[in-house]
Amino acid sequence: MNQETVQIEIRRPGGKTTSFDAEPGIYIVGRDDDCAIQIQHDEVEGRHAILTLRGNEFWIEDLESEAGTYVEGMRVQGRRALRPGQAITVGPFVLTVAAPAPVPEAPAPEPAAVLAPQEDAAPWDAEAPEGDDAARRRRTVKQQIHRELVERLNLRRLSASRINREDLRSRALATLQAIVREVGPRLPEGMDPETLITEVFDEALGLGPLEEFLKDPEVTEIMVNGHERVYIEKGGRLIATGRTFMDDASVLAIIERIVSPIGRRIDESQPYVDARLPDGSRVNAIIHPLSLVGPCLTIRKFSKEPFTDRDLIRLGTMTEEIAEFARVCVLLRKNLVVSGGTGCGKTTLLNVLSNYLPDTDRILTIEDAAELRLGQVHVVRLEARPPNIEGKGAVTIRDLVRNALRMRPDRIVVGECRGGEALDMLQAMNTGHDGSLTTIHANSPRDVISRLETMVLMSGMDLPVRAIREQIASAIDVIVHEARFSDGSRKITRVTEVVGLEGEQITLQDLFEFRQTGLDPKGTVLGRFRPTGGIPTFLEDVASRGLSIDRSIFDPLKERRTND
Repeated sequence: MNQETVQIEIRRPGGKTTSFDAEPGIYIVGRDDDCAIQIQHDEVEGRHAILTLRGNEFWIEDLESEAGTYVEGMRVQGRRALRPGQAITVGPFVLTVAAPAPVPEAPAPEPAAVLAPQEDAAPWDAEAPEGDDAARRRRTVKQQIHRELVERLNLRRLSASRINREDLRSRALATLQAIVREVGPRLPEGMDPETLITEVFDEALGLGPLEEFLKDPEVTEIMVNGHERVYIEKGGRLIATGRTFMDDASVLAIIERIVSPIGRRIDESQPYVDARLPDGSRVNAIIHPLSLVGPCLTIRKFSKEPFTDRDLIRLGTMTEEIAEFARVCVLLRKNLVVSGGTGCGKTTLLNVLSNYLPDTDRILTIEDAAELRLGQVHVVRLEARPPNIEGKGAVTIRDLVRNALRMRPDRIVVGECRGGEALDMLQAMNTGHDGSLTTIHANSPRDVISRLETMVLMSGMDLPVRAIREQIASAIDVIVHEARFSDGSRKITRVTEVVGLEGEQITLQDLFEFRQTGLDPKGTVLGRFRPTGGIPTFLEDVASRGLSIDRSIFDPLKERRTND
């Protein structure tokens, strides 16, 4: 089957028209910023209607708006099918959906926001097809109960119209219990009704089989590879859970449930997204046509209580000496960069370092998806915004860094530098906004310098290499490099000072390092943290700022053995 795109045309008051191509999916129409089709007018409500595009079929559904939604002069009651070219009136605006233009493409999954399972599911008391196991039978029953819940409660409309969350959950639970009571005598033998209610409820309004892993404090990462494979990371090890979703449409619905409240979207035209859960846990999702195994969802969990330096010392991520040196650097208003690979704990460490910032400072955090949790009172949190369905309205990290300079910040904390914003960040550090913090993906402190040079060039400024290196050498004071080891542990492997520019090269000086000495019989990494003997060039500034630090922590003869 071919993937089909349609053209949506919006005729505004006065006759001006706007048109754009749309992939199959669910499009909220209204005034709110997170609406896929945004229409600003007093007669249009925040979430006014839902436009559904699926292949050659279109529907419009009014969300009980006061002004109403009309098709060819007739007010829409509930959901109404559309023909190509029919006029949809929303306030003074007229929308039309043109006939689809087929584009050769691989099969597309069901739209993310469609909660109902497939229509051809077997009846309640039907025998499972020959050769199917108990899991397949259970999934079939769950699909039918789920479909019945959606039909009776009109769950999708209630969710989109932003009914009170607790009211929605209580209505859904009561309806679900009634459905299971009705079909109880026909449930397959051994299927517990209460467990069934919990599973369907979680999948309809929560995160389905992921709920139990989100509640488990020992689970640090959750990975969904299509609807039949769910993995977790526990104790640094990957574990296959055996849990499954009902189908790919169910995974897509859960992804939509995560990204919609924070103004993000995911569909065939934007098939991957970064988002976050309410507790700050990081979420990445990628779907067809980029993912060939079905919808993939990765959740990097954050602890209920933010980690402190005491926690990182207890876990062996760093020593008391490193923690004390980092605290003094932050109080001295040194610019720090936390570097490392994916999943090594950069954001956690950045959060710990941010907690050293004084309560008297005005702190601005800038992130792609807000994850940092600072304990200070005077914190302004800024979050980037992706483009809307028309490709407009994007606000990048670079835009926010520029704007932050006009907000009278004492400290700027950038969640991650990954592009042209590196130039603006360096300029901020060099123009009176010292004491800033950020993270960068890199394999070593030396690679941080190379990455920064590359990212500055990505800004579009044709600067000579020496000018870029002068900016870096003047702006960055200390690099804290973290790595993830084979046993799943995270450790700070280098604390490096950026000394300055000598000739054409930036000079670095390692102050602390972690040296691995082996593995124990259980595979646990053995090693020691040790000072290298290097003395920070700014050590004399400590006393002049009214601070103190034990100079013996830089003595290479004073080592701290870990995991002995």
